Amino acid sequence: MIRVEDRDDVRVVTIDRPEKRNALAPETLEDLRAAVTGAETPVVHLTGAGGAFSAGADFDSVTAAAAADDAEAFVRRGQETMTAIEDAESVVVAGVDGPARGGGVELALACDVRVATPDATFAETGVRLGLFGAWGGTHRLPAVVGLGDAMDLSLSGRTLDAAAAHRIGLVQRVVDDPLAVSEELAGNDAAALRVLKRRLRAHDRVEAQERAEREAFADLLAAYAERQE
Repeated sequence: MIRVEDRDDVRVVTIDRPEKRNALAPETLEDLRAAVTGAETPVVHLTGAGGAFSAGADFDSVTAAAAADDAEAFVRRGQETMTAIEDAESVVVAGVDGPARGGGVELALACDVRVATPDATFAETGVRLGLFGAWGGTHRLPAVVGLGDAMDLSLSGRTLDAAAAHRIGLVQRVVDDPLAVSEELAGNDAAALRVLKRRLRAHDRVEAQERAEREAFADLLAAYAERQE
């Protein structure tokens, strides 16, 4: 499900579930976390196979969490993975090609730099199902794009193309080859990259916000499960 290739100063980590549009099941999250945090390269390039970045949380896993009344544990696993990626020693670049949806957007937000191809699209679609992005999205999205655009994206569920995502700051560059940006960053001094990441990332922890996410998601998922009966 996760492919890893070390290329000189860049580790390329690919979510390889094209038949599921690279949806993130619990085991995928664990493998993804290990691949990113275990890198010894100064830069990790994170991408998806088959013309999609990630469709977000695997729907079968969401349904199983609802059936087992285990929503908070499901959300906690995703939150821990996103935080581990955010805190990784390496600079992590999201190379987004094709759709990023829900948890896929949250995965990109956990990365340090987001680079998109012209074919990339982004949407927080949970609101259409009566759910929301609870893997840290409610604090990372407004931190990256500002409160107004975060509200618009989250409450509307609308889809942004790469150019629109760039205009609001969700992605930093739109290029044909996102890996080239990772290679560019890796050409800088590795120690300086680590220090700069730590200093730029320095902020108060957000445990209270993530706990509130878990609790709210669990309530919504219980209501969603009732509607399916």
